[in-house]
Amino acid sequence: MRPDALYSEAPLVGSIFVLFVAFCRSSGKFGVGGSGGGRLHRGMHWRAIPIHFVDFEGSLAGGVVEYGVAVLLGGEVVETSTRLCRPNGPIRREDSAVHGLGAADVAGAAPLSEDWERFAGWRQRGPMAAHFAGTENSLLKAAWPYARQAPDFAKPGTTTNDWGPWLDTGRLLPQLFRGIESARLEDLVTQFALAAELAELAERHCPPGRRRYHAALYDALASALLLRAALARPEFEAATLRWLLELSSLDPARRESLRQGELF
Repeated sequence: MRPDALYSEAPLVGSIFVLFVAFCRSSGKFGVGGSGGGRLHRGMHWRAIPIHFVDFEGSLAGGVVEYGVAVLLGGEVVETSTRLCRPNGPIRREDSAVHGLGAADVAGAAPLSEDWERFAGWRQRGPMAAHFAGTENSLLKAAWPYARQAPDFAKPGTTTNDWGPWLDTGRLLPQLFRGIESARLEDLVTQFALAAELAELAERHCPPGRRRYHAALYDALASALLLRAALARPEFEAATLRWLLELSSLDPARRESLRQGELF
């Protein structure tokens, strides 16, 4: 099912978006009426800052065996990075069956811990993102419990040494589009008709043999394309980064914390 059909069956779901539209209309923001005309709503637009889509292959038990990072800025993939990593422990057979990597593949690789400067620098420049980000957050914290002091993009003007808050496409898209029966990465890529574009990007950026699902950079690219496709709808033209971060959290206490002050 293509995104237009998916979207038209139920424009947007949930009270959060209804409140968002109501706020914009009543205040004249979003360019859809109200006394303020076409004023931009307050808050950083999601296209204005680099968003770092991260994917790890591996497990908490053994450690990371591969990472991929795709940086989305202005709606375009502007940077990618990927490499194999030597894990902290043995690679379980069931994990190898998923990501296709074994001990011989990563024997000569440096551990993830050697890339602290890269990950800390990415976090300082923009937020981290992933598809169901809990796994990436846990694996990142297993390597480095805290990030370098960096902007808290959910609370403008403040800083944090947390790796989050994360933008989570696995949590975000089912709240924006009704009719999504599966939020699996490959299923969403199919529903949004992104397979051809993903294959083209993978040909340019992914190593040979790693142009498939459960290869780190391939999955990171897929997540980046999904966010761009979802927010290409005209209804989302003024979506802020802060709003996306709030929708990415399903924890009520966390959402309440993100809502403190003006959301827009």
